[in-house]
Amino acid sequence: MKKIIIIDGGPRRGMNTAQMLQHFAEGAQSVSDDVEVKTVRLYDMDFKGCMSCMVCKIKGKASNICKFKDALTPVLEEIAQADGLVLGSPIYFGDVTGKMRIFLERLAFPWLSYNDYSMTAPKPMPVVLMETMNGTPDRNNSQGYGSMEYCIARALGEPEHLIAYNTYQVKDYSRFELAGFSEEAKRQYRDAHWQEDLQKAFDAGRRMAEKILG
Repeated sequence: MKKIIIIDGGPRRGMNTAQMLQHFAEGAQSVSDDVEVKTVRLYDMDFKGCMSCMVCKIKGKASNICKFKDALTPVLEEIAQADGLVLGSPIYFGDVTGKMRIFLERLAFPWLSYNDYSMTAPKPMPVVLMETMNGTPDRNNSQGYGSMEYCIARALGEPEHLIAYNTYQVKDYSRFELAGFSEEAKRQYRDAHWQEDLQKAFDAGRRMAEKILG
């Protein structure tokens, strides 16, 4: 049995990021019953970012899995044994969510050797980095996964990118102070692109499952 871990870094159940990740999961599971897909919602968990305890760097006991004990510990240990990894986050202020950022600290810092600055994960695996955002393809301030993407690429392998632009922020614009946006224009864009975005997520799930099955 092969296993894919999906990390949902979005706070809202059933909204854009969650829907994209669900379609990814469905795509992966459509390939074979030999592929297990597990989704972890970071906003359902109580955990901290890197505590700079340096336990992962102790001589003779160095580890490429974070040793700080909290709710995230078993997730990091499970990722170390997984066959594929998917990270999904909405973009806030040009960056992934705070929960995703502190998750990435805990994931990636143990990979880094301060002896030779190499990056070594427990094992390489295919990775998809997913973003959902209010920005458009030609007008957005997204830095995506930032420097963490470099760490992921060196330790796990070059990631695939999946981006959904100009997503709906709320279901009813009339209830919110959002006059800077045209709900009609947002709806037209969504009608033209959202199903295509969901299909891209489904197809990406199929590709990852096929790849890990060999």
